[in-house]
Amino acid sequence: MEADGDKGFLTVKEKQCRPKPNAEGIQTLLDQTAHGKISRRALLMRLVALGTIGALPAGLVDQVIAAGANQIALRGMLGKPFDYIIVGGGGAGCVVARRLAESGAARVLLIEAGSSEEGVESISRPESWFTNLGGPYDWAMKYAPQAALDNREIRISRGKVLGGCSSINAMLWVRGHKHDYDLWAHDGCPGWDFQSILPAFKAIEDWQGGETNLRGAGGLLRCELPNSVHPIAQAMLDASQALGYRVREDVNGPVFGGASLANLNIKDGARHSTARAFLRPIMHYPNLTVLTEHQVDRLVMKQGKVTGVSCPVNGVYQTLVATKDVILTAGALHTPQLLMRSGIGRADDLKALGISPQINLPGVGQNLQDHPLLMGVNIAYHESSLPLSGNGGGAQLIAASGVADSHSDLMIVPIQVPYANQYVAEAYNVPANAFAITPGLMRVQSRGYLKLRSSDPSIAMEIQPNMLQEYQDMVAMERGVELCLDLGAQTAFKSLGKLISPRQNHTKKELKNFIRKSCDTFFHSVGTCKMGQDTNSVVDPTNLRVHGVEGLRVMDASIIPTIPTCNTHAPVVMIAERGAAMVLNDSKLVSLKG
Repeated sequence: MEADGDKGFLTVKEKQCRPKPNAEGIQTLLDQTAHGKISRRALLMRLVALGTIGALPAGLVDQVIAAGANQIALRGMLGKPFDYIIVGGGGAGCVVARRLAESGAARVLLIEAGSSEEGVESISRPESWFTNLGGPYDWAMKYAPQAALDNREIRISRGKVLGGCSSINAMLWVRGHKHDYDLWAHDGCPGWDFQSILPAFKAIEDWQGGETNLRGAGGLLRCELPNSVHPIAQAMLDASQALGYRVREDVNGPVFGGASLANLNIKDGARHSTARAFLRPIMHYPNLTVLTEHQVDRLVMKQGKVTGVSCPVNGVYQTLVATKDVILTAGALHTPQLLMRSGIGRADDLKALGISPQINLPGVGQNLQDHPLLMGVNIAYHESSLPLSGNGGGAQLIAASGVADSHSDLMIVPIQVPYANQYVAEAYNVPANAFAITPGLMRVQSRGYLKLRSSDPSIAMEIQPNMLQEYQDMVAMERGVELCLDLGAQTAFKSLGKLISPRQNHTKKELKNFIRKSCDTFFHSVGTCKMGQDTNSVVDPTNLRVHGVEGLRVMDASIIPTIPTCNTHAPVVMIAERGAAMVLNDSKLVSLKG
């Protein structure tokens, strides 16, 4: 993988990357067929070759064949008006498209700049997810030089593929602390407290442990524990317990914090992205058009109302019309970019770039937040490295640094391969037969921004999260490293290997230097079009409409006002689920879920 402009040190033996038979093979074939990329004959022949055709649910083969023919036909009818146009087919967009299309009463267009995920082995196979980073299904954007991190640029991996980050991420399903959402409500987003959003979380989930008062079962997105516990994941549980932390059965259970096995979006041995869980099963619907490899250029506005989008189709710019709403689900980086390119943002900044301001919303692009993650605390195996399993991690410890209060703000994650950028790899001589236990900071005080540098869309934005700029964040991360070293010194980890980075007998100055040079990101950008009611808010929390604009809503990570203490996939899917329900309620459409 690429890291900080240099070749990183995340390595996997070739034998560990061999495709497993059937699981990912079946899923990729079904994806290909649903998108009209292979014929009925080709599908049947390949399923027969895999020896799996008789094992598929009744009607599934016919469904994906019908979906492929349907999508080919619908792509020829883009000139007709749609009720809703959804821009961005990522973790949120696939959910919104599903919920609106299944009403049966709305014509829906989902536009995704990346390709469909069919036929991509690295997407299907859970343990090789990190090989997608920096690859063809990654936008591979960069954070600007970070003052607190030796002025290094940091790469930001974002999914450029149907399913978005849910198609390339580590498949972790963590909902965070209830306090995270109660804070949203307290700070100007009524109705977004934990008890109010819990029904949406439960409606999404198909939790292997069954329904409880906190967990959902029978939803569309599979959530399960690793099918086998990797020795490194087990060591994380044992070492945490040795340090006095509780081992929890479920990271999303009654108590948030402590050590636990990971909740994973994996089904039948393959990744369960929102593209597969929500979208593929309904691509035979006559009212849903999925258009991949098309990037929207700008929003079309008339007298303060968004009426559609301008998008190049077969090399010619076309206006695709939405009679009700355009819904942005392009994520925390591309949604504000599209708004600003369309004249919605800080008016003076837009004028300076030659963009005619339409709506003065100074909060667009502000309030950028992300979770820092170190590359990292590495342990060299005593013997040869162990094969990968699950998502290449398998567990986590959620703990409190104690810097500000007693709330958990650290997530320690195991990584079953070396996790080191060029500096760490060279400075500490990290070998190939190593693994990592490394800290992420999940409650950050630092805030940043993004802004256009040109009206030319080919010119990259300036994206500046100001990572670890606030003193409190740096101190919390220092304590995170110390916690990792304490974990590594426990018998559970000492029996597997020896700590090599950073050095255990370090000075305060050496520790800060290690953090500055090894800090990277969890790829959890949020907050750039925050919902709220103050002057810097962009989105109305009651209906997710953009302030001052008709016909335009946002339902993605950009609306998050304060980053939660968790991987951001689960909150984003929840936002999409609730946002779609708001649209259905406003339009008096009846959902036909099932």
